[in-house]
Amino acid sequence: MALQRNLSFIMIMISFVACYNEDLLSSIVEDSPYIYDGVTFKDFIKQIVDPALSLESKLGGLSPTSAKTFNVDDYGAQGDGKTDDTQAFKKVWEAACSSKKSVLVVAEKNYLLKPFTFSGPCKSNTITVQISGSLVASDNPSDYNQDPTHWLMFDSVQKLTVKGGGAIDGNGNIWWQNSCKKNKKLPCKNAPTALTLYKCNNLVVEDLTIKNGQQIHLQFQDSSNVRVSGLNVTAPEDSPNTDGIHVTNTENIRISSSFVGTGDDCISIVDGSKNLQATDITCGPGHGISIGSLGEDGSKQFVSGITVKGAKFSGTTNGVRIKTWQGGSGSASNIKFQNIQMKNVSNPIIIDQNYCDQESPCQEQKSAVEIRNVLYQNIKGTSASDVAMEFNCSKNSPCQGIVLQNIDLQLEGGGEAKASCNNVKLSYKGNVKPRCSKYIEEVNEDGGFGSTYI
Repeated sequence: MALQRNLSFIMIMISFVACYNEDLLSSIVEDSPYIYDGVTFKDFIKQIVDPALSLESKLGGLSPTSAKTFNVDDYGAQGDGKTDDTQAFKKVWEAACSSKKSVLVVAEKNYLLKPFTFSGPCKSNTITVQISGSLVASDNPSDYNQDPTHWLMFDSVQKLTVKGGGAIDGNGNIWWQNSCKKNKKLPCKNAPTALTLYKCNNLVVEDLTIKNGQQIHLQFQDSSNVRVSGLNVTAPEDSPNTDGIHVTNTENIRISSSFVGTGDDCISIVDGSKNLQATDITCGPGHGISIGSLGEDGSKQFVSGITVKGAKFSGTTNGVRIKTWQGGSGSASNIKFQNIQMKNVSNPIIIDQNYCDQESPCQEQKSAVEIRNVLYQNIKGTSASDVAMEFNCSKNSPCQGIVLQNIDLQLEGGGEAKASCNNVKLSYKGNVKPRCSKYIEEVNEDGGFGSTYI
């Protein structure tokens, strides 16, 4: 009887704590101040919630029904790295997707695959893809004639988990060699994204290596409630357009404890992305973590609620960057860059509202994507260039609400770095180095003195 009472009490507490999901907490404590050591009230609650949910799962969770296992080898896959195993994957996916609760197992072999979409919706309440081996992309461009922009895609699969310690290998060398960025004489064409998660809600991606992407390595598109952790995303530093993790039109996404080193952005966050947290990210080589580009060809685009916390950048061309084209509209707002280390980074902090990625000069435009409410807090390290901090903002729509708190950036090898600031309204808190050369003091809302560049 005592054991039964204790178990009942535990389950009641689990139910109570589990009710405080992260979305609800976000609405309650979004603006809670950070404690000195970086722990928020939200983090404190999460420390209670996560162990409770873990205990719930150990006790059996809400559904005691065991999952059915589907092994790709049982459906004809060879896994020798030479034989095309695409048809075997189609068969095993049809079976797994039709089961109520399923686990698709990819053994510790090398499976050669042509472009393939894991299509939903599935009958399964939950579905897990357990990748222990390697999925290797066909490097024959003719295999991609039907869809030249995707290799592997999960489309409209809900409550999906992709994990297992294995690798997804885009085998991208042939695309890199034929890129216009490698050979100026060639026309610019799109290359396949290695792995795309499209319209997948309540999604988990963890414990995977994704390497040598033909172009983007991992893309989250039109999805929500996404958890990403334990990824190792790699490509050569000179591989063109090989973004590590690309997020577009996706809400409520958490990316944590991952290493990304590629030839382009470690993480790129573009239109429609909202409520994204990236924590404990190691970035390098690559182009840093970028919000944008936004507003190309006069488009109206929005990004909001972005937090990058606890990142490390080493040898990257940029650190934390926001980039927008002239002539666009919309906004990038409510953004936090916190507790970040820079080592030999060419542009540690940069906002470019006049971004122009084309050979001919971009004509000056009157409209711009608004950039407002951006916090840079506890950022330290070294810059590979003289200008460690650059705000190149629009004359017609200056950057607003830019806050710099506890910044210490110096030149690699010693010496003072510089700041370049144009058309930006900013305030300083704590010790900030470098600083803009021209500013006036103003009274902040809390009664303290800050500064605004003029």
